[in-house]
Amino acid sequence: MASCLIGRQLSLCVQKNLWLNSAGCRYVSKAAAKTQVEYDYDGPLMKTTVPGPRSQVMQPLKPNVCLQNVGAVNFFCNYEDSRGNYLVDVDGNRMLDIYTQISSIPIGYNHPALLKLMTNPNNLSTFVNRPALGILPPENFPDKITESLLSIAPSGMTRVQTMACGSCANENAFKSIFIWYRNKERGHNTPSEEELTTCMTNQAPGCPDLSILSFMGGFHGRTLGCLATTHSKVIHKLDVPSFDWPVAPFPRLKYPLEEFSRENAQEEARCLEEVEDLIVKWRQKGKPVAGIIIEPIQAEGGDNHASPDFFRNLRNISRKPYRIFNTWMGDPSKNLFLVEVLNVIRRENLLEEVTRSGKALLNGLYELQAQYPGLLSRARGQGTFCAIDVRDAATRDRLLLQARDKGMLLGGCGDQSIRFRPALVFKEYHVHIFLNIFNDVLAQNK
Repeated sequence: MASCLIGRQLSLCVQKNLWLNSAGCRYVSKAAAKTQVEYDYDGPLMKTTVPGPRSQVMQPLKPNVCLQNVGAVNFFCNYEDSRGNYLVDVDGNRMLDIYTQISSIPIGYNHPALLKLMTNPNNLSTFVNRPALGILPPENFPDKITESLLSIAPSGMTRVQTMACGSCANENAFKSIFIWYRNKERGHNTPSEEELTTCMTNQAPGCPDLSILSFMGGFHGRTLGCLATTHSKVIHKLDVPSFDWPVAPFPRLKYPLEEFSRENAQEEARCLEEVEDLIVKWRQKGKPVAGIIIEPIQAEGGDNHASPDFFRNLRNISRKPYRIFNTWMGDPSKNLFLVEVLNVIRRENLLEEVTRSGKALLNGLYELQAQYPGLLSRARGQGTFCAIDVRDAATRDRLLLQARDKGMLLGGCGDQSIRFRPALVFKEYHVHIFLNIFNDVLAQNK
């Protein structure tokens, strides 16, 4: 066994050096070549274009054959053979995944720690029996919540409410805001008989005409309340009735930040002034703003950033039990995964890795931006949560497809941005693989 492991590592090392020393490689650093995810592949391997022959004959991609709404299906995947930072499709194509299922694979594909968790007989009951957590939680649920979510909660936040998905969490956050606001208006939490009666027919005062302020470009989900606060793509909202809730502009910053500090400060001040005006206007309309929802970084809407001061000032402007419930209130099995993911992050020092690989990724994007000024602009990011703008949407979409055929999965966002969402096990070595492939793609389009 030991000799097999040594042989595998030697093979990976040789293949890695061949890759890094190949023609056109301009982004190699000594630090980058020192690290390798043990269960990772050594690089992309493409056998066909994507989608390949096997993907194309599978039912949902056939014309006039629908098992579901398949308009967004790209290709079919072989998740058993996918490992680490690499996604394998049913045609055997192996792609460096820098999109990770819309940023939902935190520590890569088939991480050994999560596979071990699944095979632990002590966890079988959690996976087999999904309880209604709001009324019949398992014995270890409080301890597991403390071990997972509360262990990483922001300072001062000592309570947590689990939900089944992001939209579900936001919808119930809205409900909490509205309940709090009405109790504040009443001065107590005992509703009147009229309120109890009228709420059953969707009428005031039982169903008050309150609102949530959101921001243009934001994405908060596709359920009805969340969709009223989502403003990233027309396709999400078209033909769906919505609420008359205020929408404020989100700052559009200029880059590099250090060169446009005055202009960006003015832009953020303009947006904050608009927020204040909208709050006053909606109160005058008889639809007071009970709460504000905003993303720290607008992702789906184009990876739009704002300064810490913007969020602090927004918070200053806003200074202002059983009713939050659904059947499952989350899923204990997902909490098991979260506990182990957090353990891996700490054990493997992944936040330090993200700092290093994120710096390498952003610096590489700066270089490519300088090399292809007619194609790329506005490189930006925090850690590996990065993005760059392309000159137009058509070119952006073409770049994504060309990159995919060269073994690299990226995602689009906003009108003309490419977003990067690698797993936390994404190393500097993977950054340089990406930069080399992306450089080749850009060279075809300059």
